[in-house]
Amino acid sequence: MTVWRRQLAGNFPRIAVMWHDLVMVWACWQLLHVARYAMLDAAPPIPLLSVDVAVVMLLQALAFQYVGLYRGLWRFASVTDLVNIFKACFIGVGAIVLLFSYRRLNGIPMSVLAVYPFALAALLGGPRLLYRAWKDYQSIHSDARARRVLVLGAGHAAEALIKDLRRSGDYEPVGLLDDSPHLKGAKLQGIPILGTIADVASVAKETAARLLVIAIPTLDAAGMQRILALCESTGLPFRTVPKLSDVLEGNTLPGQLKEVAIEDLLGRKPVQPDWELIRGWLRGRTVMVTGAGGSIGSELCRQCARHGARRIVLLEISEILMLNIRSELCRNFPHLEIECVLGDCGDPAVARRALTLYGPDTVFHAAAYKQVPLLEGQMREAIRNNTLATACMAKACLEYGVDNFVFISTDKAVDPANALGATKRYAEMICQSLNEKNRTRFVTVRFGNVLGSVGSVVPLFREQIRKGGPVTVTHPEVSRYFMTIPEACLLILQAAASSSRGAIYMLDMGEPVLIRELAEQMIRLAGKQPGTDIAIVYTGLRAGEKLHESLFYSDENSRPTAHPKVLEAGVRDFCAERVLGSLPRLREAVTSYDAEVMQAILSSVIPEYSPSRRAVEPSMKTNIVPFPKEAGRN
Repeated sequence: MTVWRRQLAGNFPRIAVMWHDLVMVWACWQLLHVARYAMLDAAPPIPLLSVDVAVVMLLQALAFQYVGLYRGLWRFASVTDLVNIFKACFIGVGAIVLLFSYRRLNGIPMSVLAVYPFALAALLGGPRLLYRAWKDYQSIHSDARARRVLVLGAGHAAEALIKDLRRSGDYEPVGLLDDSPHLKGAKLQGIPILGTIADVASVAKETAARLLVIAIPTLDAAGMQRILALCESTGLPFRTVPKLSDVLEGNTLPGQLKEVAIEDLLGRKPVQPDWELIRGWLRGRTVMVTGAGGSIGSELCRQCARHGARRIVLLEISEILMLNIRSELCRNFPHLEIECVLGDCGDPAVARRALTLYGPDTVFHAAAYKQVPLLEGQMREAIRNNTLATACMAKACLEYGVDNFVFISTDKAVDPANALGATKRYAEMICQSLNEKNRTRFVTVRFGNVLGSVGSVVPLFREQIRKGGPVTVTHPEVSRYFMTIPEACLLILQAAASSSRGAIYMLDMGEPVLIRELAEQMIRLAGKQPGTDIAIVYTGLRAGEKLHESLFYSDENSRPTAHPKVLEAGVRDFCAERVLGSLPRLREAVTSYDAEVMQAILSSVIPEYSPSRRAVEPSMKTNIVPFPKEAGRN
């Protein structure tokens, strides 16, 4: 009984409209006959209801249904509805003529048939237009603060969104769009579905929408790019609902509108790691993270806390970054044991103190300098922080019997052309050289750029766009690999949990992204047009920069792992004695600030690195080794 009542209540407006239209047909037919016979002295009687009138109403009702008159709503009556009304009226008069032709239209004046479709169209269209005008007036004057919202999507996310918008009182949902053709004309939470997403420009104008909200959290990158282009064509601001993963991870609140992020457009599919493996590996462990306040280090702390670590030791040189990540972890994970060590991980005393006090099972070494152009003029600090600090922490872990040492490397360590790449490559070789010394398992994880990290192009472009431009790009053809910080850290944990001794793992970064296209997309997301509203200026490749990056050497003989997004590189041949034996000389050169000796040591240990080699010129061909897709699928 309750279901029947709900269905009746839901269909009541449409039934009322049908009865209104039938009454208008009856009134039009009767009034036209009255007007026709009013000019005669002996007018025939005109009954209120007869067989002829009933047949006319039936034929006209079928015509209304045929043209789809009841798919539209009075609240949004438009020219399209008027066209459908005229179609139905002329189809109806045609059907009347055909049906009553068997008696040669006896009793039906030709003047009535000539005027009927026009009079009926006026009787049907007039109330619709008046109703819309009244509702528009009421909407404008009843609550001028409410912002009219057109929702793209008609699924569960849209239903929850409508409830939240109504609850807030600041927004007024005026309609929905969805690509499912059978949904047009239906209602969701009393809000009509007015067409497909391709109709957004016309529907937004008809409904006087002031904001578009994309309520399809499962949309892939290609679909988001399509919808984004349609939204941009309207000239209206647009937002999107958060993804379920963002809500579950506490990055956003349910129903909270957010701007479309560049991450939504880069084609990165959600990572599905082996949760059982990761949680089984982390459960009950003490984990230490160096550089714990940085972009990668802080996310590693969050992921370890979320997936079962018992205690996390934060090793950080910056007190502000230390306070930030400590406060966040204490707030979100109140039962987690959190220890802080403020100091330089390259200081042997600090490393020994942290390992002695807390005895971690696993150390994630994420501390590093990473800015390529800056480090080209700061070779000493690059070596001290990227190479010698790694050697310090690795040897301390070896001395204190830490189970796992996970070194976070970079794609710039492949065929290095700059100080960052060379110092990171040296650190990789140190970890591989120490691997057989004791029970500590040394693992290296190598990946490219992460979106939104400190000093990356995304926050730089965002700030330049905020200031009105120009956006600076080094070269039209420069490309880089990108992934999100949470994705990178999940795959780091995946690689570490399933790793073999001394291995180097590469994360599947997808296809390289042209920095020029990244800048253009970010400008469009800000509601501007690249080259028109915001200029893009090409400044030339900077010192140490390459046109393209690679994730591994061509002779590393990579092989698949259990996870399709992680590959293991084969160990390249090198002299471990030279790698470890050169460290004392390198420390002396750093202490004495002898740049020539530092360069000479790097060149001798890493033959493919040449300190005189500059950025790759556009005319030079670059050997890009892609992530082997076939192997990655196994």
